[in-house]
Amino acid sequence: MSSEQQTQVNGREPEITVGQLLLTEYQTIKDEQKARIGFRDNLLYVTLAAVAAVIAAAAQAKQPQMLLALPPVCVVLGWTYLVNDEKISAIGDYVRNELGPRLAAATGSSDTSEVVFKWETTHRTDARRRSRKLIQCAVDQGAFCAVPLAALVVYWVHGGGGALLIGMSVIEALAIAGLAAQILLYAGMLGTGDR
Repeated sequence: MSSEQQTQVNGREPEITVGQLLLTEYQTIKDEQKARIGFRDNLLYVTLAAVAAVIAAAAQAKQPQMLLALPPVCVVLGWTYLVNDEKISAIGDYVRNELGPRLAAATGSSDTSEVVFKWETTHRTDARRRSRKLIQCAVDQGAFCAVPLAALVVYWVHGGGGALLIGMSVIEALAIAGLAAQILLYAGMLGTGDR
């Protein structure tokens, strides 16, 4: 009988090391990060489809007030996109600043400059990273803020609805402005750091 079979017979599990636990944690959070990336990226396509559907319906019905559906849809999808993007960045921060150093310590490495999970830091040193972040911020602002704001402008120019619809459109404009500020904040464009 092998020693592995004996430990199972005796009812004891083989020992699990701290390093194994940390690698399991790494794999689990990287799986979560991968799922969030896929979900986040698909939200842009969902937003484009929703925008196209609302614009087509409003144009076909010749009812500009139908454009008032765009701001809430874009704000909800934009906020969901932003929250997932923040969690993706937070996972990367955790791997770089917490999990990697703990795993390096668990290996008994005396070299404190040793970087575990080097990709987590290397991909952030690309010379074009800043320009990519700026472009992505512009895309996010366009998809989730500029499009619904344009819909509101079209409504204000051609809609002519009652006071209730005008009031609702102003509230929608404020929600869009809030989302636009949050996108800038999370992108580090308002002086809060770089993710």
